[in-house]
Amino acid sequence: MFHFFVEVKLTTAETEQSSKLREQIRQVLNAQAQPTITVLSSLIAVQDSIHYLPDEAIKETATFCGSTINEVWSVASFYTNFRFTEPGDKTLDVCWGPSCHLVGAQQVLDSVHAALEIKEEGESPDGKVTLKYNTCLGACAQGPVIAINHHLIGKQTPESAAKIARELRGQSS
Repeated sequence: MFHFFVEVKLTTAETEQSSKLREQIRQVLNAQAQPTITVLSSLIAVQDSIHYLPDEAIKETATFCGSTINEVWSVASFYTNFRFTEPGDKTLDVCWGPSCHLVGAQQVLDSVHAALEIKEEGESPDGKVTLKYNTCLGACAQGPVIAINHHLIGKQTPESAAKIARELRGQSS
């Protein structure tokens, strides 16, 4: 078996940005108030603060918890709520739970995909919007429901949801 190592040269700006990010992560890790701090609680604290888990978070959490990088990755990769890429400026959740599904969530989701120019969860090409699927936003009587940065908007139609998605991207209706 052959192993290839690729040396990556970071620019001064990238190195400085990584150092600032590491310092921010260390501050978050050290600020945890629980009497028992675990790898999981540390990862949650970091994601709550910076909204994703960059490589620096995995490395700093391993150091902080006295674990290996592989142990931290095994925890982080097990839970689907952790994200490893930077989210868009705004988050748009589309509920696809049973109640919303019955009243048209699939058509709403299809129109949002088209407006964001994506085919699944993730970021729009311009990085302005992160689309997330949600199994229940807790407003079944208002279905189909979407949420913008956790603020619910009910009674959506494919047209109204697409308009909102375009507006989040700064595009005219």
